[in-house]
Amino acid sequence: MAKKTKREFTPIENLRDLYSKHANTRGDKVVFRYYAKEGNIDTLTYSQFKTKTDRLAAGLDSLGLAGKRVAIIGETSPEYFITYLAVVSSGGVIIPLDKELVVDEISGFLNSSKADAIVFSRSFNKKFEAFSENANDIEYFIPMDPDTYDFGDNEKIISLQRVLELGQINLATRGYKLPENHDQEKMSIMLFTSGTTGTSKCVMLSEKNIVSAINAACTSVDFCPDDVLLSVLPIHHTYESTCMLAGLNYGVEVCINDSIKNVLKNLKLFKPTGITLVPLFLNTFYKRIWDEAKKKGKDDMLRRGIAVASVTKKVGLDISQNLFKDVVGAFGGRLKKIVCGGAALDPTLVKSFAVFGITVVEGYGITECSPLISVSPYFKQKKGSVGPSVPCCTVMIDNPTLDDDGHYIGEILVKGDNVMLGYYNNEEATKEVFTDDGWFRTGDIGYMDSDNYIYITGRKKNVIVLNNGKNVFPEELEEYLEKIDIISECVVVGRTNKETGEVVLTAVVYPAFDLLPDKDISEVAAEVKAEIAKVNKIVAGFKQIRNVEIRKTEFEKTSSRKIKRYTV
Repeated sequence: MAKKTKREFTPIENLRDLYSKHANTRGDKVVFRYYAKEGNIDTLTYSQFKTKTDRLAAGLDSLGLAGKRVAIIGETSPEYFITYLAVVSSGGVIIPLDKELVVDEISGFLNSSKADAIVFSRSFNKKFEAFSENANDIEYFIPMDPDTYDFGDNEKIISLQRVLELGQINLATRGYKLPENHDQEKMSIMLFTSGTTGTSKCVMLSEKNIVSAINAACTSVDFCPDDVLLSVLPIHHTYESTCMLAGLNYGVEVCINDSIKNVLKNLKLFKPTGITLVPLFLNTFYKRIWDEAKKKGKDDMLRRGIAVASVTKKVGLDISQNLFKDVVGAFGGRLKKIVCGGAALDPTLVKSFAVFGITVVEGYGITECSPLISVSPYFKQKKGSVGPSVPCCTVMIDNPTLDDDGHYIGEILVKGDNVMLGYYNNEEATKEVFTDDGWFRTGDIGYMDSDNYIYITGRKKNVIVLNNGKNVFPEELEEYLEKIDIISECVVVGRTNKETGEVVLTAVVYPAFDLLPDKDISEVAAEVKAEIAKVNKIVAGFKQIRNVEIRKTEFEKTSSRKIKRYTV
């Protein structure tokens, strides 16, 4: 059982309150620890964080961007948080974009969102050189680190540092006041679901949505100002951004992982007490524990240790810290809390890590709910449950039907301050996901027990959830495949590898055999795979199709000629 800590948390009313509240009380405390450009570790204090965020808000104001739409793309960094908070707190709209998008996709999302400016990390400098010259609707391109960026004579390009300097001048001017967001219920965040501009939906969130989710997260999890968090997941996801913002509300220190391949190295370096993950990481960590034990010939010793620890915990004696010193040491030696979400979690892993003295709690959410819906309580967990709904919302099961196990199962509906405003410029899609009395349809299937704990039993939507928590919308990939002449019909699905448990993106294809009259099935398959390989080159890595299945007959269809996906 996890030991309770003293939570020091007061709810915030807005995002400016979030980044300002600790500047006076713990201004000298480190808020971010991160890799600088030269590879050394740099820090930013809470006081410096507030100063920079206010300066950026004032700098954006001097450029005429206060209250406007600003996109942001890049790796997790202090500059990312500063930009996010400066834009929203001054009444603007922040548009976080996936850093794995290609330039054409970025251009499409900028156009569809009507972005006025974009802030980007160093890794996009070269990519945006040509793009910035032809993007007539973008007022400013703002590189965080312009040292590799060819400015040329493009007046649209202004460095983030220069914007900060302009803000400093504004703040020093007598009578100047920072712009504010006077309507917390208006659109403040635009988040694109995975897909091309033709298939993707844009979720509209308000500052009130995000603030309610931050406060709910702080109420529902067990952190305190002494905690050190490691940020690993992509920051454009609401899961990671909301969790990290909730951490800042507590007054924690956030350490920033520089690369997925360096997670274990950075766990040892930063020695975090808490981390937010998707199940893939947890599976990898657990497998590594056993691989290392076997490599050292200590796997039998580990099994005996687990048996002993399990018995002692039952009588209230926790000897995990000493018994599994090497195991915990691999994660930095101080890791005590893991929040896991984004995909289904194997309940046995919760128990396994608990033996090592590490508490794992599972959360459940969706972007449209900012994203938090529920969290399994630290001190009263139930196996297989994602916990009760968080304080800012209510959950109900729609049209429940009794299953063989005695559970009333139906679609999970949500209502509360965390629920989105709707989909941008898409009234039809918005109407589809809300009931007549205002409940949001999650598209997930599940049930609730007598204590209102939520259990998810399946997915209603077509979205494919990969092991790393990434969401892939099959319609997007099918849009590409349907343009290939030798493909007559296709469906993209996620097939689970029985040996590894990995979800593999698979294209099930009915070829246009009439265009390949003299070829046998193996030759047809080879040509189809060659064409799909070309598609893989123009989509993000996690969206690439890894397997192809060839059908000899057409897909089964409805009377309206729609393919019955559930039969594939």
